[in-house]
Amino acid sequence: MRDAVLRLFSQSTILIKTAAVSDYRPKLAAGQKLKRTGPLSLELEPTTDILAELASMKTGQVIVGFAAETENILENARKKLAKKALDAIVVNDVSRDGVGFDSDRNAVTILTSHDLVEVPETTKWEVAQRVLDQVVKLRRVRVPTS
Repeated sequence: MRDAVLRLFSQSTILIKTAAVSDYRPKLAAGQKLKRTGPLSLELEPTTDILAELASMKTGQVIVGFAAETENILENARKKLAKKALDAIVVNDVSRDGVGFDSDRNAVTILTSHDLVEVPETTKWEVAQRVLDQVVKLRRVRVPTS
């Protein structure tokens, strides 16, 4: 995925990058089946942060990221927004029952450097529309009309 996104990034004006498939991967892969011999420890290493890499390369694109959080939701999202130099971040509390994962519904907060938009529980389609509303606002600021 990283290679494909990097290859096409310079042609884009907007990038909406949902949460990573995985933040970690096994540090070592076994070359064969591991026999059941007792306790097993698994050492993990971070995966490449594609979103941060793309944001460091931006040349005018609007970049929106997502954050799945379980505690200090807004504080962690604001840190991620700044650290990754994103234009917006969509954060949801994945510890809430009935929204987010394994549901057709979600409730999110969309943060930009100047706005905080609460999207109360609704369909994921409606959440997507609110995200696109923010992208339009960000593009208007970035690209003056004639």
